[in-house]
Amino acid sequence: MRNTHKVTIGTVTRELPLVWVSEELRIANFVILGDSEIVVEAASLIVDKLPEVDFFVTAEAKGIPFAHEVAKLKGMPHYIVARKSVKAYMEEPLVATVTSITTQKQQKLVLDGPDAERIKGKRVALIDDVISTGDSLRALEALVTEAGAEIVARAAILAEGDAADRDDIIYLEKLPLFPAE
Repeated sequence: MRNTHKVTIGTVTRELPLVWVSEELRIANFVILGDSEIVVEAASLIVDKLPEVDFFVTAEAKGIPFAHEVAKLKGMPHYIVARKSVKAYMEEPLVATVTSITTQKQQKLVLDGPDAERIKGKRVALIDDVISTGDSLRALEALVTEAGAEIVARAAILAEGDAADRDDIIYLEKLPLFPAE
């Protein structure tokens, strides 16, 4: 049984450990937090594939460095982060629930009211590190739509499993799922 999966993004290669997410399924654990080399390489490769937008929106937490670098390369001074919980400072937050393949429990995604107002009527791209089942993306879409923004692109570094067959996302590489053998 293999214990790692090699992924190459541009000139950067990583050996990803395979981790169990259920009794029947392992995934390649792709973590970009702290890996500035992969973030910079991926952002430089995806930036030209994206349409012109007013804002990038990502979910807390692993998509943040990628969204940051893409926004920086596009010369955008701001991007929006949907948080995982309502914070005391938030004004009239919008809330959606999600269960992702990696957390396997229900979580919240929260868009602060001023951020929702900022993207109202604007063109946005949703940015994440990996799109797999699409559940996190759907929750983010719900928040952005409720805020009144137009979603013009969905982008990630990797498309995992069936997500690689979708024609509505922009991604750099495919990432397989690993069913129990």
